[in-house]
Amino acid sequence: MRFTVIGGGVGCARFVRGLREHVRRTGGEDRIDVVVNTADDWWVSGLRIAPDHDSLLYALAGVNDAERGWGRAGETERVSAELAAWGTAPEWFTLGDLDLGTHIARTAWLREGLTVSEVYRRLGSRWDLGVTMHPATDSEIDTHVLLADREPIHFQEWWVRHRAALPATGFVQRGIERAVPSDGALEAISGADVILIAPSNPVVSVGPVLAVPEMREALAVADAPIVGVSGIISGAVVRGMADACLAAIGVETSAEAVAEHYGARASGGLLDGWLVDEADAGAVEPLERIGIRTRAVPLWMRDADTSARLAADGVALALAPR
Repeated sequence: MRFTVIGGGVGCARFVRGLREHVRRTGGEDRIDVVVNTADDWWVSGLRIAPDHDSLLYALAGVNDAERGWGRAGETERVSAELAAWGTAPEWFTLGDLDLGTHIARTAWLREGLTVSEVYRRLGSRWDLGVTMHPATDSEIDTHVLLADREPIHFQEWWVRHRAALPATGFVQRGIERAVPSDGALEAISGADVILIAPSNPVVSVGPVLAVPEMREALAVADAPIVGVSGIISGAVVRGMADACLAAIGVETSAEAVAEHYGARASGGLLDGWLVDEADAGAVEPLERIGIRTRAVPLWMRDADTSARLAADGVALALAPR
């Protein structure tokens, strides 16, 4: 079997680790590809930073800071303090010294002319990840936030500095109209037996992947069933501030509303199936009526066992007789 996951960030990283554990427990011969959101990326102090990719890389390598949920374990921040003192980096965006090593390597390779896909391969070769990651696109498509009362700002400033508290009216990925899916992303979608939408932020992690021209068309014609996992339980986000992002585009913060936002594949949307938490079992029947096969299962990924069980539930729904 070949599994392809779409998403980015901490929720995606936990889900992919669970899927990897599920594969290992069931024989270890299946392949896992991840199509990663690149629209969170940005330039800081002349370095290209890729938060969604790096959250996955560190978590899969087992070197992530599990307490904070991002960055490397055992970090120091001496270089970041110096950059702030020199005024070349915002004081509200702190990078660890080990993390900076990744960004320096990435930037050096990009300046040598490597594509983002090639950089992914080099970074991923350092550890035995058990997963192959592909950028959604090799083009730069940084996300900017449209604000009600001021000029747009980069997503990272809105997210990290302002904690999503500034009233937003929408999100744009600059340059996305000229972007094309990476070859690896397209091949991972066309060659998949199962496609899984991770419990990532539906607006700024999954949304930009789907917005890359030709990406939705590739998903629409894919032979594999597409099953998504809700990142919302009982009307609250599991992690982060996705509720602020959903509010900005007029979508209610609920498992049912996010599934409706993605839409049923049979009606031109994305999903064949959707997993909600047992607490949201009331969403099953309404979503079934609009053509999305829905199951209520435990969604909390607390450890290897619960994460692997959730991944298994996603695969089971995808492969269930239609």
